[in-house]
Amino acid sequence: MKYFSSLSGEDGSDSHAETPGSESSRESSSYQTCANTALKVLGGLLMVLCVSSSWVGTTQVVKLTFQSFSCPFFISWFSSNWNILFFPIYYSGNVVITREKQTPIQKFRECSRLFGEDGMTLKLFVKRTAPFSILCTLTNYLYLLALKKLTATDVSALYCCHKAFVFLLSWIVLKDRFMGVRIVAAIMAITGIVMMAYADGFHGDSFVGVALAVGSASTSALYKVLLKMFLGSANLGEVAHFLSTMGVFNLVFISGVPLILYFTKVEHWGSLSSLPWGYMCGLAGLWLVFNILVHVGVVLTYPILISIGTLLSVPGNAAVDVLKHEVIFSVVRLAATCIICLGFLLLLLPEEWDSVTLRFLSNIAEKKSEEHGEELTESSVNTRSRSRANGAVSIPLA
Repeated sequence: MKYFSSLSGEDGSDSHAETPGSESSRESSSYQTCANTALKVLGGLLMVLCVSSSWVGTTQVVKLTFQSFSCPFFISWFSSNWNILFFPIYYSGNVVITREKQTPIQKFRECSRLFGEDGMTLKLFVKRTAPFSILCTLTNYLYLLALKKLTATDVSALYCCHKAFVFLLSWIVLKDRFMGVRIVAAIMAITGIVMMAYADGFHGDSFVGVALAVGSASTSALYKVLLKMFLGSANLGEVAHFLSTMGVFNLVFISGVPLILYFTKVEHWGSLSSLPWGYMCGLAGLWLVFNILVHVGVVLTYPILISIGTLLSVPGNAAVDVLKHEVIFSVVRLAATCIICLGFLLLLLPEEWDSVTLRFLSNIAEKKSEEHGEELTESSVNTRSRSRANGAVSIPLA
């Protein structure tokens, strides 16, 4: 009320008295805006760093585990079981932040509405969870098999092709907008795959490793497209509920596969005490952190940050391979990796990038034309003033 009375008052001193307050409020609001922007930038950088570090750590620990325990399906199954912890972690964080008094069972039932109004039944549990759990297990298994054939840098670079496969599937299945630049990026990804396979010739472990890594990227793309169709605009609790349900399905229904592989001597574990539990638990923990960052980070932050973090795992793995494992990369492999990464960056362009770019260029052109017109006007005025000073007369043409 004092502010409005001072503005309506006739005394000029009263109106001027409020000016410092308004200026200070503007300064405080601008400071708060800058602080919020800085926090968002720092949070985004932290998210990118965590995603890339967790994925590099996962890939490198897999390599270390293979030195003493070479059973990729058992490792994949063991790590996937840790997805059960998704919902307990979400509930614990939710209780700390919101201080709500719902019990875990009440919160679980509330998030079960993702499966329908009646909640989750056994039939819906199997029907909705089985395809995603199988695709996730297959993705991890193929990725681990590829790491037995190729370096961590090659596998992580080839896995980045899943972004191109996601675009192609989304364009065909979800009817997403067609973008020429993303078609070019998909072609670049395919070119990088062919070059990677050609690096050691189309034979031997290298070609098999490339095929396994591309298979992992393909199943990952299919998993993400189907997950987008099913979850849609699900909230964070529903996402955590669904991922924990996948872990339960993996533990209950896929546990028979490692046993079959053991008795058929495809994968031999030895005694349980001889297993490298330290490496395996570390691997499962890092994989869980990466999955939490990927699935939860997409809900809380910008999806582009998750993609950038995944891409940065390529130079991260390359640094570890060169410094620790003394890997020497051929020119063809380096070129293939760069082409795949460049295609990945093109896929990160927003849908309206072309119109935004054209609008930006047109604004620059308009500003230049206005500046050029002002310069011509000033030069003509100067010419007229000089001609009048010299006594010259301007005669208009008929």
